Amino acid sequence: MIDCCTRRQWMAAAAGAGFSRPVFAQSPPAPAAPVAIARCRSYGAELAPALDRLFDRLGGLGRLVKGKTVAIKLNLTGSPTYRLHHAPLEDAQWTHHALIGATCHLMGRAGAHRIRLLESAWSTADPVEEYMLQGGWNPRDFLSAAPRVEFENTNYLGRAREYSHFPVPRGGHMFRSYDLNHSYEDCDVFVSLAKLKEHNTTGVTLSMKNCFGITPCTIYGEGAGVDEPSLLPRGGRGMFHSGHRQPSRSVPSENDPKSPREGGYRVPRVVADLVAARPIHLAVIDGIRTMTGGEGPWINRPLHRVDPGVLIAGTNPVSTDAVATAVMGYDPMADRGTPPFETSDSTLRLAEDLGAGTRDLKRIEVLGTPIREARFEFYPYRKKA
Repeated sequence: MIDCCTRRQWMAAAAGAGFSRPVFAQSPPAPAAPVAIARCRSYGAELAPALDRLFDRLGGLGRLVKGKTVAIKLNLTGSPTYRLHHAPLEDAQWTHHALIGATCHLMGRAGAHRIRLLESAWSTADPVEEYMLQGGWNPRDFLSAAPRVEFENTNYLGRAREYSHFPVPRGGHMFRSYDLNHSYEDCDVFVSLAKLKEHNTTGVTLSMKNCFGITPCTIYGEGAGVDEPSLLPRGGRGMFHSGHRQPSRSVPSENDPKSPREGGYRVPRVVADLVAARPIHLAVIDGIRTMTGGEGPWINRPLHRVDPGVLIAGTNPVSTDAVATAVMGYDPMADRGTPPFETSDSTLRLAEDLGAGTRDLKRIEVLGTPIREARFEFYPYRKKA
């Protein structure tokens, strides 16, 4: 439950100058968990051993996945037709297929009972396998990586009779609950397999922002049904950015209909809500090859393909993203008005407010490669033509 002193604490103080934040009275300190960093220069022979060492530093995969159903949210953002300077999708905006395969292999070896690879597939109902084929991947490579690997497009109802309901602890920032595809409930372990990137709206997109895509467009999309979810997804999630419409009446409308209609306010709050409602048990961030300047080649500003050569993993997504933000050269304690959050509120801070984890590096044990040795400065690339 949210203990809020006055309505004013919920309202925006001034557009563009930062927004006031709700006060969560008598909340315990947000939990902290170790985060591991490993240097890895390529997706070749060194990848699986580096990933294995990363997981070992966190206590090993066996204790997390043995005998369990594991759901892995991939980051396959944008249409497969979008390319950054003709670079393969996985070298810029998509989680690399070699990392997905290595993760499945190591989880299978650790005794995972079932592995489901999940994505929302660009606001369509196409199978995830078809989406991968369009991107030049062979889905059979994942099927052979471990026993019982499955795929599901979570952009709509999928293989279930009804959506699963996820209340947000403390009432949520933007919505008090979300309805999601069954795969996010029918699992024992939830993994976010993300890319180390900046984001045009939220400053950074890491393990938490990756979960923005778990929301089905049949409910939260531009063409979602008014009274009930549409049968198939139509259009993207623009309502989360602008608030010009509400989701289907089958789910709660937003907490405060008078809140700012601005993406830098709304999207970070939706992400924080989702991470609190559907906790991430393992966050893995692919920073071997990536891009700077935004989340995909559709962004209208200078973009660069880069090679930070780093993998990051942790069992708390807020702490993992805080370390990843520091590796990118940014201060995870920063908020609106300070890079990378020049025009947005910090998802790190908002998730911390909901008790999802801490962003304070002083409370986070970093294992393996120190942040100072793994750091790859993203900000200077913004000014390169």
